Amino acid sequence: MCSYPSTNVFYTGNYTTELLRVESESHTLNIPPPKSLLIATPLDAEEFPLLLFLHGYLLYNSFYSQLIQHIASHGFIVIAPQLYTVAGADTSDEIHSVAAITNWLCEGLRKFLPPNVRPNFGKLALAGHSRGGKTAFALALRRLNITTNLKFSALIGVDPVDGMDIGKQTPPPVLTYVPQSFDFDMAVMVIGSSLGEVKRNPLFPPCAPKGVNHENFFNECKKPAWYFVAKDYGHCDMLDDDTKGIRGKATYCLCKNGESREPMRRFVGGVIVAFLKAYLHGDDGDLLAIRDRHVSLPVEIKCDFSV
Repeated sequence: MCSYPSTNVFYTGNYTTELLRVESESHTLNIPPPKSLLIATPLDAEEFPLLLFLHGYLLYNSFYSQLIQHIASHGFIVIAPQLYTVAGADTSDEIHSVAAITNWLCEGLRKFLPPNVRPNFGKLALAGHSRGGKTAFALALRRLNITTNLKFSALIGVDPVDGMDIGKQTPPPVLTYVPQSFDFDMAVMVIGSSLGEVKRNPLFPPCAPKGVNHENFFNECKKPAWYFVAKDYGHCDMLDDDTKGIRGKATYCLCKNGESREPMRRFVGGVIVAFLKAYLHGDDGDLLAIRDRHVSLPVEIKCDFSV
């Protein structure tokens, strides 16, 4: 019989958190990162695992403030870089940037964290949403033969997308369309949205088209791999409720959305926490409780599977 935890990862955790902004052009005595960062960190005097989280196409890292604070409140330091403001189809520059940020962490991160907050560089996970999910998978797969001086222990794709459609992958392509072809040395989780493959209007393609979306990413994963698809929620429904500016308003207009973002955001945050606890802390109670429905879920799940 499984032993399930009494805490609920879909609600705010026990740690008080703070959002920190670190600019790449900082002229302080500290060593600035290669890209500007938004960091969600607990404030307790403890050692915490790390999650490097990559934003989606043409989005701002600030759009994920509520999500990364949710994760941090459960005892994780979340580093969300702003990889670009304008970008073309090719993701090569982003892959190089994420590798550079990863290599910077040991040298520079401690100097920007609150006193007595200690990062555990031996427990590092990589995650990304949409195009950021593709970038995360590409780096983990060493698509450009790039290596990092820190090892990733877990990989997460949040509604990852590899292009506009089958045959229209953005370079460098990640999907091979060969089942279980991804050669990872870590656990993987893919989170999908059922409405991501649905057009919002006839003028624009779906935000996560069939053939290049979460389903394809999971099909190419080997075990251990986890897969959850939220029913009735869309590609941008894990973002903040209030995403400002033209790009923020576009997240409501270009993608098919659910009724509200709060349930999907809590779901994404909760399953990420459960997955990180399982593969960074060795505590799989929350993840098994979600799989076996021994905890109330904020959304209805269309599909879930683990290998």
